[in-house]
Amino acid sequence: MPDKYHIHTELAPHRFRPVGKFGIVDWREDCASCHNCVKRACAYGFYREEADTLRDEIGYLDYIYQCKGCLSCVQDCTKGILTRVVNPEYNRMGDAYYTPAIILATWFQAETGRVPVSGAGYGGPFTGTGFDSIWTDMSEIVRPTRDGIHGREYINTSVDIGRKNDHLIFENGELIASPPLLVSPLPIIFEAVPERWLREPVQEVVSRAARQLELFSVVRGGAIPDGLSIANDNIIPLLDNFESLSAGAFASAGMIMVPDRPLIGAVISTLKEKNPEQIVAVRMEAAPDSARRAVELAGKGIEVLHLLFDSHGREKASAKPRHARDVIREVHCALVKGGMRDQITLIVSGGIALPEHMAKAIICGADLVAIDIPLMIALECRMCGECDRGERCQIELEEIDPRFARERIINLMGAWHSQLLELMGAMGIREVRRLRGEVGRCMFFEDLEREIFAPLFGKRKAGSVSI
Repeated sequence: MPDKYHIHTELAPHRFRPVGKFGIVDWREDCASCHNCVKRACAYGFYREEADTLRDEIGYLDYIYQCKGCLSCVQDCTKGILTRVVNPEYNRMGDAYYTPAIILATWFQAETGRVPVSGAGYGGPFTGTGFDSIWTDMSEIVRPTRDGIHGREYINTSVDIGRKNDHLIFENGELIASPPLLVSPLPIIFEAVPERWLREPVQEVVSRAARQLELFSVVRGGAIPDGLSIANDNIIPLLDNFESLSAGAFASAGMIMVPDRPLIGAVISTLKEKNPEQIVAVRMEAAPDSARRAVELAGKGIEVLHLLFDSHGREKASAKPRHARDVIREVHCALVKGGMRDQITLIVSGGIALPEHMAKAIICGADLVAIDIPLMIALECRMCGECDRGERCQIELEEIDPRFARERIINLMGAWHSQLLELMGAMGIREVRRLRGEVGRCMFFEDLEREIFAPLFGKRKAGSVSI
C-alpha cells in the first residue's frame, strides 16, 4: 500500500483586489454614528480589514466585496440603512460555463488550500446540464470515521497510467514483465497551457508545481522551459509534427503524447524503437464516432487515449454536440463490451472546472482528467477575454512571481484532493480506481425524472430547461 498522499499548503493572498459577489450599500446620510457599529461586529471581520486598508485612501467604505452574505449587519442596524447588493463587476466575470461562482470558489481554494464554504448557504438550482446533472451517492456520510479522512483512515487517490495485462503471461516457464506503468498520486495531470495564457513564466510555473505535487504536466515539444528535465521533472512532451518524432530528443520521457492520425501505429513504432519502455498517449478530439475509434485504437495496442473536449466539455460535432458526460460513458462501455477496458488508460480534458467534475468524469468511465483553465483561474485570471482581444492583461500574468504562482496551484490541488477524499469517504469508496465507471454509485437527473415524475406529469417538452 503506498504512503498516504498529503499536500502541504500555505496561505497565498491575492496580488490584486478580488472581485466578490456581494456588497453592502451604506446610506450614510441616515447613519446615527453608533459607537459600536454593527459592521464592526461582522463575524468574518471583513469590514475591519477593508476599513483599515481604505481609510487613508477613501475615508469611508461603500462596498464590501468579500461579504459572505450572512446579513447580520443588515438585520442588526438600528437605522436600517444597510442593504446587500450584487457586485456588478462580479456579473461581468467568466462565461456561461466558467461562471463567476466557479471563479470565486477557485480563487478561495488557490489562496487558502481549503474547501470553500459560504456563510449564506447555497441558494441556486440543484441540477443543471452536463456534470451538474449527476448527483453522487452520499449514503456513507452518516457513518463518519473516528478521526476523519485526514486521520488514520486510508483512502487511496493514486491511479496507474499505461496498458495493463488482463492475465499473467509466461514464456519458457518465466513470468513476462508487465508493460510499463506510471503512477499519479491524484487522478489529475496538468494539460498544456492554452495559447492565450502561454507567456513567461506560466508554463514553467505549471510544470514545477506538477513536479512538486508528484503529478505530470503536458508541455508542447518546442516549449519545454529551461532548467526542466524531461526525464526527471514529470514532463509529458506533446509532439505535433513527425520531424520532432523522429529527432529522438524526447526518448528519455517516461510518457509522450501525439495527436491521432492515419497510420498512428507506425508513429508509435518509431517512438518505441528509441525507448521501448516509453508510454505513448494518443490525443483524439471527442466526436460522434469516438467510441468506435477508441475500440479500434485499443485493439492496436494503444496504451493511453487522451480524449479532448472543448473548454465547456462538449464534443466536436456540427449539430447537437454532446457533453463529455455522455461521450465518456459511451467510450467506456464500448471498451468494456470489447473486453479491453483495462488494457487502456482513458484521460479526458475540457470542461473539468471543479473537483466534483473530476470525480463525476471518473464515475462516467475516465481513469483520470487533465486540467488547464482552473490552473489559470488559480493565478487570479478573471476569464474576461481581454487577452484574446489583444488587450493588456488585468492581472499582469507575465509579471507574476513564480514562487507565488506555484503556491497558488499547489493550494488549489490541496483543496481538490480534500474534496475528492470527502466525496469518496461519503460514498464508502477507499480506492479511486474503484470509482471508475461506478455509475451505480450516482444518480442521473434525467433517469430520476423519467422514472419518478414522467408517470405523473408526462414527458418534458422539447427545448425546456431542467432547473
